Amino acid sequence: MERRVSQQPGQHAEGLLGPSQVRSLCRDLGVRPAKALGQNFVHDAGTVRRIVRTADVREGEVVLEVGPGLGSLTLALLEAGAQVIAVEVDPVLAGALPQTVDSHMPWASHKLEVVTMDALTLSGPEQLGGLLPSRMVANLPYNVAVPVLLTALACLPSLETLTVMVQAEVADRLAALPGSRTYGAPSAKAAWYASVRRAGAVARGVFWPVPRVDSALVHLRRREPPGTCASREEVFAVIDAAFAQRRKTLRQALAPLAGSAAGAESALRSAGIAPGDRGERLDVTAFAAVAEQLRRVGEERP
Repeated sequence: MERRVSQQPGQHAEGLLGPSQVRSLCRDLGVRPAKALGQNFVHDAGTVRRIVRTADVREGEVVLEVGPGLGSLTLALLEAGAQVIAVEVDPVLAGALPQTVDSHMPWASHKLEVVTMDALTLSGPEQLGGLLPSRMVANLPYNVAVPVLLTALACLPSLETLTVMVQAEVADRLAALPGSRTYGAPSAKAAWYASVRRAGAVARGVFWPVPRVDSALVHLRRREPPGTCASREEVFAVIDAAFAQRRKTLRQALAPLAGSAAGAESALRSAGIAPGDRGERLDVTAFAAVAEQLRRVGEERP
């Protein structure tokens, strides 16, 4: 049963990191938050517990956390009873995380596994000691949020849900529907793997240093990709081409893939799509249908 704690924003909770603990850890480790790495450390216990609740983390589940930083969210995941695989690219932070858990939550230290690596180089569960996480929960750096999510979805089929805190603009793009202004390649690619929804805003004041952008939670639930004989790589190539220059019609945008504008038009018409449409009108199923027809056009070319 979840232990609920009444707490004001910014207030330190037993076992979790508050503002003074975050600053103290940074000072002791000689760490200065790096803008290049998108490092903004969460220091509000209410926020990390909210993320864990939104992710619906259950006791005993294996959870992947990317970019644990100082361990604010890590401790909240352990508090909920999860077994945590923390992937951290910074060797200083990776080395300090087990000590932080030993200090603040010693009874849970055996449930933490730290892997020092760049999450963008993840290729499969063997890099995680063979563990198969069912959930990913993370505060993702703004500059790599989308590629990290897509890499995790591609390489870890055991992931059933992903709940991440990202820049609000990124959350909007991931959850956007066809026809909206924010719909783009990230929206369509995420939809290949999962249903996506925005799961609430996050105040700037829960971070140190305070970022200049708004943040939000986004929740992804894995589902089967569209039924198609085209490969994921072929579908994603169509998506990338369609959004490379948003003002181009699909006939123009897909001409390089089809070998000519006439070939692109033939593939689009065969897929039931008007050649004068633009990429933002198509959902992922339509992109898959176009990829199938482009394969056919390619096979027919001499």
